[in-house]
Amino acid sequence: MKFEAWRNTIVDLGFTAAQASIWGPEDVYVKKGSTISLTCSVNVHSTPPGSVLWYHGSAVVDFDSARGGISLETEKTATGTTSKLLVTKASLNDSGNYTCVPSNANPASVYVHVLNAGEYPAAMQHGDHGSGTALSPCILLFTTLVLASWR
Repeated sequence: MKFEAWRNTIVDLGFTAAQASIWGPEDVYVKKGSTISLTCSVNVHSTPPGSVLWYHGSAVVDFDSARGGISLETEKTATGTTSKLLVTKASLNDSGNYTCVPSNANPASVYVHVLNAGEYPAAMQHGDHGSGTALSPCILLFTTLVLASWR
């Protein structure tokens, strides 16, 4: 008696979470005293995020802090949501990881470097490192399907 086992490949084409992206490079360089400007966009095909939070390190950015000079502008349209964080009069303490966290999408992060006058790090000479986001869900799905078909 001959027995043949058939291997079934199941591909889930269901809902994929929306992905936030921060415009520009993964590393942002600004001079001390200038304005840090970060723009996060979320292209949501169904419901816009109810809220967009910004984190500096592990702490939520506090717009009412004694530091002052921090503002947020959020615009919701039919094609998505854009959230712009502005931090005026940047100090060395403003350096660090900034993360945009929409309520219904995967977050995105960038690293901000606040430089003293005259500083010019070698990293700036190498150009952008990317958009600070994960791979597109479509690219991941395509790669998975190609790899599954090779087996």
